[in-house]
Amino acid sequence: MKQSQQTTLRAAVTLVGVGVHSGDEVKMILHPAEVNHGIAFLRTGLPGGVDRLIDARHLAVTATELCTVIGDRDSGAVATIEHLMAALTGLGIDNVLVEIDGPEVPILDGSSAPFIDAIDQVGIAMQNASRRYLKVLRPVRVTQGKAFAELLPNERSFRLDVEIDFPTPVIGRQRKMIDLSPSVFRRDISRARTFGFMRDVEKLWGAGFALGASLDNTVAIGDDGIINPEGLRYSDEFVRHKLLDAIGDLSLAGLPLLGTYRSYCGGHRLNFSVLEALFASRSNYAIVDAVPRREGAYADLGSVAVPAFAPEIH
Repeated sequence: MKQSQQTTLRAAVTLVGVGVHSGDEVKMILHPAEVNHGIAFLRTGLPGGVDRLIDARHLAVTATELCTVIGDRDSGAVATIEHLMAALTGLGIDNVLVEIDGPEVPILDGSSAPFIDAIDQVGIAMQNASRRYLKVLRPVRVTQGKAFAELLPNERSFRLDVEIDFPTPVIGRQRKMIDLSPSVFRRDISRARTFGFMRDVEKLWGAGFALGASLDNTVAIGDDGIINPEGLRYSDEFVRHKLLDAIGDLSLAGLPLLGTYRSYCGGHRLNFSVLEALFASRSNYAIVDAVPRREGAYADLGSVAVPAFAPEIH
């Protein structure tokens, strides 16, 4: 069942941690935002003291190697946004301003669970405005060698069907399909952690990646099995994390999707590419309201209605 109203947070909440690739400590504050604001990142701590606002949209994506990056290095960027974006999308949260003073969203435990815990501390507020959806009208598909990603029409929900196939018995071939809802995301997807191979560590370090990676935030795969002493959180945690990444990346459509996403051996690049293919033609999609829209509404934060962040900041 489609969510009918837009939502935001009831209050601001702060998270502090290190970036998995940069290794830098960062402070991030999730602020409530007004209706139709969407998700945007306010990048602070830049040279010259000039802050930069970056909409979490596919047009802002500048890199997809190992993580998803929006913005650019010269004027300000934010990397590894996918786990936070997955948490917001998975819980059905539409309007948030993410204030962040560093170049990368903190990795925390490598999943979306810490973001959900933070959001649960303040709660979610329903807003006095109809929720809008991006409805897939025609199939779009992108390929990269044997890998592919596609979006298909689906009137009822946002369904994800993700399959991976790694040439190692520790992972092998795994497939997971869900109809996205807050309860399904919390239970089946949110705790799945990012993962990597121990044999790749020195290569990644040399390229400036994984400088903040550790067994506290990454499932490490050795030649004979999982290195982490606690083991896996799900028996198929690897494909569940790929599904989590896809939810985060596809949220850069800017509106919740009505459609079916299918991928085989996909990743950030293919997730981004399928959005490019979707938006390549206006006949591929339509913007629809869950219920008739009410204009001029404000963010409903608990018992007091206040205008959160004005639209002109865009």
